[in-house]
Amino acid sequence: MKLKRQQRGLTFLSLVVVGTVLALAGLVAAQVFPTYLEYMAVQKAVKKASAGSTVAEVRSIFDKAAAIDDIRTISGKDLTVGKSGDQVVVSFDYVREIHLAGPAWLTMKYQGNSQ
Repeated sequence: MKLKRQQRGLTFLSLVVVGTVLALAGLVAAQVFPTYLEYMAVQKAVKKASAGSTVAEVRSIFDKAAAIDDIRTISGKDLTVGKSGDQVVVSFDYVREIHLAGPAWLTMKYQGNSQ
């Protein structure tokens, strides 16, 4: 007597559910990824700006780098400039919000410094 083997796999309904979840995750990732790239550009510009010796010079260097890298979220006036020993330390923090749907928003807080 042969026993029937039970089929394994996804039903059509579960395939639709999994596909929908993956599509929504892809949409959110497509909106988050550019903000992360901008954060990386800000971090690079802050490291360049830390070569300045005065606050005005640091902000000017950052603004020039921001114009090249198309950084729109933060400007030189938003930077915090200080010293740690003999080294100039440039810090930043900012918030990016992405509207998902209806009343739902995704808030990302970015911060860093030149060290």
